Amino acid sequence: MSRTIDAVVSPTQTNTIPADISGQMLDLDEDDDLEVFSKDLTLADGNMFNASMPTSPGSMVNQCKFEEDEESDSKDIFITVDNPESHVTAIETFITYRVLTKTTRSEFDNSEYEVRRRYQDFLWLKGKLEDAHSTLIVHPLPEKFVVKGMVERFNGDFIETRRKALHKFLNRIADHPILSCSEDFKVFLSAQAWELTTYKKQGPGFLSRMGETVRAVANSVRGVKNRPEEFTAIQEYVEDFSNKIGSLDKVTQRIVKEQKEYLEELKEYGPTYTLWSGSEEELAEQLKGVAGCIERCCKETEEQVGHLSDTLVPVLHEYVLCAETLKAVLRRRDNIQAEFEAKNEALATKKVDRDALKEEIDKLEDRVEWANNALKGDWGRWQRSMRGDLKSAFLSTAEKNVDYYEKCLAVWETFLLSQRTEPSEETDRDNTP
Repeated sequence: MSRTIDAVVSPTQTNTIPADISGQMLDLDEDDDLEVFSKDLTLADGNMFNASMPTSPGSMVNQCKFEEDEESDSKDIFITVDNPESHVTAIETFITYRVLTKTTRSEFDNSEYEVRRRYQDFLWLKGKLEDAHSTLIVHPLPEKFVVKGMVERFNGDFIETRRKALHKFLNRIADHPILSCSEDFKVFLSAQAWELTTYKKQGPGFLSRMGETVRAVANSVRGVKNRPEEFTAIQEYVEDFSNKIGSLDKVTQRIVKEQKEYLEELKEYGPTYTLWSGSEEELAEQLKGVAGCIERCCKETEEQVGHLSDTLVPVLHEYVLCAETLKAVLRRRDNIQAEFEAKNEALATKKVDRDALKEEIDKLEDRVEWANNALKGDWGRWQRSMRGDLKSAFLSTAEKNVDYYEKCLAVWETFLLSQRTEPSEETDRDNTP
């Protein structure tokens, strides 16, 4: 029972370096596979700010970001996901991404690797990590794309959004002291496509996986009788967090949608003033001035909407997915404890094979201890990461909002100043025959 999470921690612990996922949010469905299309389809290439603090948004954000870079030199594995390519076969069209790895870790044969991976390979890696470490928090993958009626949206913007999300997924694993030491992770980063295909076939068979699924369902139905209070508290926190982040995600996406609609209206608004100025000589100067202000504000609005779409929306939605991941991790922990409790109950009533059952219970007790320690260690790590990511997104959004409104205000103030006339000039104008 001395087995603890410390026994498998890498000697070099690294910090988490946030990486953005961006782009517009799409309608999503986990039941459809993004990667498979018919060949006929085409692909387009927490501190409060005091009023006496400096008002420069940049200075406020910089004060809050310095902590992210304090230990960046401790990383020993660097991963980049880039260069998406489309592939067309007789039955499907799919995208692969280049995965570049640079590392100083001794378990790797080389210091640099370059491989290509498709989405289903990332999905396989996530599944393997969750199978091997059921109570560690594996960062969520981007959701699958709804194919029906939405294939035309499988374009460059979406591919870039997915690339950034996959990049973040791998770097979260690389920064994890346990998950980054996984043999499956090493193979994913270093094996060529045919080698990875061969490696995948070495996993447990269908019947074995089915047995695990049946046992998990049985444990879930049985439930836990004596869950430790700390995990009950975590569960309550996750439920509350899920509700709050889900609401923020929905409202923010609705705001972005409405702002995009407002932007389209604004683009039609300015030309109306310009057209009017051609038939209203006395007001021509003012009409053209308003049209110019609207055009400049339109550009600022477009930039502000893009910032929201690229910065705040992806982070909020990412943590909506994280909340679901946490719920799944907690369920798996409960299933392990439920199986342990069931075996103990059987030991109390069973009169034969008690020695074999006692040995199995000892193993399950070790497994429960490891699962609890793993989750407790990962829970603190996840909270730090979550709070850092959300703080960064909120501050960046605040900075951009201040910048946006200041620029729009300056545009209209400049116009008003240009229209001011001295009293004597107004009198002369009135007396002009």
